[in-house]
Order: sequence, then C-alpha cells, then structure tokens
Amino acid sequence: MSDAPENATSAETEPVIKGSLYEKHKTIYVRTVKGWWTNWRWIFVWATQLLFYGLPWVQWGERQAVLFHLVERKFYIFGLVLWPQDAFYLTVLLIISAYALFLFTAVAGRLFCGYACPQTVYTEIFLWIEKWLEGERPARIKLDKLPMNAKKLRLKTTKHILWLLISLWTGFTLVGYFTPIHELIASISTFGFGGWEIFWIFCYGGFTYLMAGFLREQLCKFMCPYARFQSAMFDPDTLIITYDPKRGEPRGVLRKGADRSQQGDCVDCNICVQVCPTGIDIRKGLQYECIGCGACIDGCDEVMDKLNKPRGLVRYTSENALAGKGGHTGFWSHVIRPRILVYSALLTLIIVGAGWSLATRLPLRTDVIRDRSVMGREVKGGKIENLYTLRVMNVSEQARTFLIRVSGQEGLELSEETRVETGAAENRDVTVSVRVPLGALPEGSHRIFFDVIAEDDPAVAVHEKSTFLMP
Repeated sequence: MSDAPENATSAETEPVIKGSLYEKHKTIYVRTVKGWWTNWRWIFVWATQLLFYGLPWVQWGERQAVLFHLVERKFYIFGLVLWPQDAFYLTVLLIISAYALFLFTAVAGRLFCGYACPQTVYTEIFLWIEKWLEGERPARIKLDKLPMNAKKLRLKTTKHILWLLISLWTGFTLVGYFTPIHELIASISTFGFGGWEIFWIFCYGGFTYLMAGFLREQLCKFMCPYARFQSAMFDPDTLIITYDPKRGEPRGVLRKGADRSQQGDCVDCNICVQVCPTGIDIRKGLQYECIGCGACIDGCDEVMDKLNKPRGLVRYTSENALAGKGGHTGFWSHVIRPRILVYSALLTLIIVGAGWSLATRLPLRTDVIRDRSVMGREVKGGKIENLYTLRVMNVSEQARTFLIRVSGQEGLELSEETRVETGAAENRDVTVSVRVPLGALPEGSHRIFFDVIAEDDPAVAVHEKSTFLMP
C-alpha cells in the first residue's frame, strides 16, 4: 500500500529531477601533433596572414594597391578602379564564392573550415602562443588546476597581452583596407583616428581576442551556420575524414604480452580526441563538429608508426570507398561525378564571364541628369533650351579630356563646344545647355543622345540617352 496521502496529486507523488538543460562547457586542451596535414594547415596560416597583413602595405604607383576608400567612394584593386555603379561585380564575386564553396565541399568536405577560416587560423596562432608560454597539454592542464601564484599570474598575463596585441593589430590592419594605412600609422602618435576607425579597430580586435582566445571550438559547434547546412552538400562520394571500423574494431588498450590477434588496430589511446581542436571522437563517425583539419589523421598515423602498423586507420576517404564500392578506379572515380562537373562548369562560366567583362570594361562612365526645375524655356535667337548635368567619371588611372556631343533630333546643338578635363580616377560634373530652333520639334518629350568621347582615344566613348522637352 502506498505511503502517499489519498488526496496527493500526481505532481506531488512524482520524483523531482533537478539539473541543467545545458551541458557544462569543458575546456579543450589540444595536444601538439606533427604530420602532413598539420604542415599544410600551417602553410595556410602563414599564407593567409602574410596576405592579410602585408597587402595594405603594397603600393601601386602613388597609392595603396588594395584600398576600399569609402570617403572617395572608390575601390582600388591594383590597376582596377571600381565605383559604386560597379556593385554588379560584388554580386558576381559573392556568386563565385558560393559556387566555389559548394564545389570544394562536395569534393572534399570542409576544406575552408579546416585550413583557411579566420576562426581556425587565429585559433592556431593563439594556441601556439599558449603552448609556447604554458607548455604542452599536460603542463597546461596542471597549470590551470593550480591556485593563482606569481608564476601562473605572469604566464597568464603575458599570454593575454600577446593575444591582445595580435588582436588589435588585426583590427588596425582591417581598417587599413578602408583608410590608407600610412595615414593610420601617422595618426598613432597623436591618436588622431576618426570615430568609425576607432570603433572598428577595437570591435574587430575585440572579436578576434574573444573568438580565438575563449570561444574557439564553441563558435564552430554552436554559432557557425556552415556546420549546420554542410550535410546538404555531402554525398557518399564526398571525401571526408573517417575512421575505418573494419580495421580498427574491436579496439582495446595495448598491454605488454597481451594477445591482440582477436583485436583491431585501434589501441584506444584517444590521441585522435586529444589533438582535435573541437574535441570530438572521430571513431563515432562523421559529426557536424568536425572541421576537416586532419589533425586526427596525423595523430593516429604517429601511433600506427610506433606500432609498426600501416597508416590510414583514420584517413581522408569517402563513404563509398570505405565500404568498398566503386571498384579499383581510385581517387578520381569519387571526384569526377555529375554533381562536380555541373558545379565546375557553372563556376568556370561565371569566372570567364566576369573576367571578360572586366577586361573589356570601358574606362569611362557617364550619368545624365536633366534639370527638372526648368522644363524648357525660350532664349535669345528664337530657340528652346533644356539644361542637363553630366557626371563624367574617368575610371582609368590617367588624366583625360573628353568631348561632349548631342544627337537624336534635327537642329539640336550645344550652346557651346564642351570639353571636360578629368584627372586620374576622377569624376567631374558639368552643366550643358541643349538648344533647338523654335518650331523645329512638336510639343512634348523627345529622345536625344549624349556622346562623351575621349579626345586621345575615340574608342573610349559612351552613348547615353535622355529627353528634350518642347513646351
């Protein structure tokens, strides 16, 4: 017979379970590993950072080679000058980036995440500083368990100062792509930065410090959207990092003198877990937390070398290849497939089209704005006049003189011959008066055309339409 009172409700009799809905975060202490994939990861760290930190200092003529000058509303990319009207190329760049991501992911998984993602790159840099100061994985674990003392305070303070310096320099370099870097350097002594420059230096620097120093794998696991939708781009022929259970199982701890004839090659050393920057166990299969860095491959290969066993217990392969499907046609049978051919064809067409558009792009742009405050007026000589403002943009890096002409209707003429002189990558606004004899055109709106022609090269010319109002 139950001890509960007869009038007790079900909620009162049910056991109360207390606990958090969220798993407590566990600090991941990444173990150092050497190998082919680790070397490639560091090659990409050096390549991306030399490019990022060095590019603002490269000069092109008398200006910065790569500069997105927001004040002048011009983007300089070596010999190319882009204006706000060239936003089309930004759209094309985003499309190319998306298709490249689809292609690389379908071929070999999260290559970008494992080697070129800023989160991965700066985490590697910060981890290197941490290991250099605090020691290898066991030493870091031991140090964190110790109470605060002079040595621990000195190591932790030095580490965070170095992290902050790298982060602030990263934010400074980013702003150097939008404000000439030499102007920024000159402003350091007086701290004469603008408000937006101060904001972005500390904002981007602060996020670098936070993400690479503290959040690390949490950003990849919980915040990065790519981890969530990557599975839509995978198929059984996608190359992924995977564990071979046929060879490794049943796993068991290696003991001296033990008979391993009935056991697999995996000795359950957990090296693959200790070297993983996101702390996952690759032996559990493909997981969305895996960033495809290949550290577990290098770690497992080191162990296999010590045991005199062949490498490849953890390796880059596809699900079909691991299952023995596809025959013996090798690597290319898993790469060259219809999906990859379609992605490659589309990506090639877009790149070729964008390249052709840039190569044949005229170094001249013109906007025509009719003066709406004056609909059409009669002037001396029995003529009707309309006023227009022409914005002539010389998008080349040489000074040019342009001639303006008008056509499209009988009797049209400019009030005076118009020549516009522009400097390199400069735009000029010029007001022109177009006249026609009274009675030469019926009342209403009539289409006309303005021709802007480079004086030194007639091939550099634009043909812009407008309207002429006859009262």
